[in-house]
Amino acid sequence: MKDLLKKLVETYGPAGNEGPIREVIRKEVEGLVDEVVVDALGNLIAIRRGQGPKVMIAAHMDEIGIIVTHIDEKGFVRFSNIGGISPHMLIGQRVIFANGTVGVFGMEKLDDIKDLRLSKMFIDIGAKDEASAREKVSVGDVAGLCRQACFQGDRVIAKSLDDRAGCAVLIQVLRELANKEIPNQVYAVFTVQEELGLRGARTAAYRVNPDIGFAVDVTGTGDTPEAPTMAVELGKGAAIKVKDAVVLTHPRVRQFMIETAEKKGIPYQLEVLERGGTDTGPIHLTREGVPSGAISIPTRYIHTPSEMADMNDIENVVKLFVAILEEQLDALIV
Repeated sequence: MKDLLKKLVETYGPAGNEGPIREVIRKEVEGLVDEVVVDALGNLIAIRRGQGPKVMIAAHMDEIGIIVTHIDEKGFVRFSNIGGISPHMLIGQRVIFANGTVGVFGMEKLDDIKDLRLSKMFIDIGAKDEASAREKVSVGDVAGLCRQACFQGDRVIAKSLDDRAGCAVLIQVLRELANKEIPNQVYAVFTVQEELGLRGARTAAYRVNPDIGFAVDVTGTGDTPEAPTMAVELGKGAAIKVKDAVVLTHPRVRQFMIETAEKKGIPYQLEVLERGGTDTGPIHLTREGVPSGAISIPTRYIHTPSEMADMNDIENVVKLFVAILEEQLDALIV
């Protein structure tokens, strides 16, 4: 899992530009399923056909990033955000463009750092002037954060754990189910443009038309000094979602997840996320409605270059998904 996770988090793939990460994931899942397709929006759908309910499990493969809006006469690059980015965590950080060009974030002189806005920042790609800058980047080019993953004991620190950790979970679930007979059809969907409003999951769910839906994504924690109050901690197990800003988990699905975790002895905690949402939101509103739930990976410092998660939590999310998909799920269908 460490090697897989490192490969995924370090691969380029900002929202709307998921091509490189999609190809990495495609190579990992081919041979584990019956069919792999890419839809019109760019979602990768790995299909394991069979009997029983059609279960969609989703993780988004896009990451936050920036988009070039202007290049000045000295070669400094102005930009806007793709997804939720705080300017205060960018100073001195690096970004990488699809062509390999690396830049560093700088800022204009400010009397008060509280006045920092993206409009007061720039990216320095080391260009001498506008002409040399335009040889490397153009208006409309997109970049992602540039950081290597590192592992310290059970903890992983990396950019893009949101949601490459979820992608790693789905890949590992498919690996563990590859040689097993299960009573469900599985559609593992690696979605695009989640960071821009859960877009990929909406179209993918319409195409798949699942009987039951699940998403796996990261969630915040309440275990750092003076953190917002939240009953989720690193290392305490898979986080079974109760609510977030876009979904109230279907009661029958929530209870089933809890009972499955308890029956299999899988550590879990309950998650109520007051802000933000996951791909579960659009899945459960598809067509006539889909009973849906989510299992989250507790993560600190989300949407920064150094997100942190616990490998044991990630592995327990894998175990819970495998246990769920090995169960007969007909009773969950309304």
